[in-house]
Amino acid sequence: MFRRPVLQVFHQFVRRESEIASSLVLERSLNRVQLLGRVGQDPVMRQVEGKNPVTIFSLATNEMWRSGESETYQMGDVSQKTTWHRISVFRPGLRDVAYQYVKKGSRIYVEGKVDYGEYTDKNNVRRQATTIIAGIPVFNIKVTTSGWHCCLFTLWCCNNLLQ
Repeated sequence: MFRRPVLQVFHQFVRRESEIASSLVLERSLNRVQLLGRVGQDPVMRQVEGKNPVTIFSLATNEMWRSGESETYQMGDVSQKTTWHRISVFRPGLRDVAYQYVKKGSRIYVEGKVDYGEYTDKNNVRRQATTIIAGIPVFNIKVTTSGWHCCLFTLWCCNNLLQ
């Protein structure tokens, strides 16, 4: 009589624990970044011995706001904050095109993921680095009198539309 309820409780506990364990395996997460800004330096292609090359460039994004006492913020000082991002392009076709066509001052849209890492500098000091790893093609944003144009970096696009 006493034994049966104890086994039922035990089985419910084991079933619940297994459901929790399986839900941890199936849990999804998201690491995505979208940036629109201006390139701060011409891209550099680097290669560590035994690894694939990577194209690296910096991207500046600006945040602007108006500070003031009125609710509509029509009066007051305009403030601006510039944030610099390190962009790394590993995908073989994309890294070569980005290296060839991304130039300092270009307006670029990048979508990728955030990566945190460590490295040792020349003085043997451990440093932390945050990098945006470009996951989809980089777009060049060009403003003309007819409006905005987004151009996927392909050889045809760069040769015909970005001139």
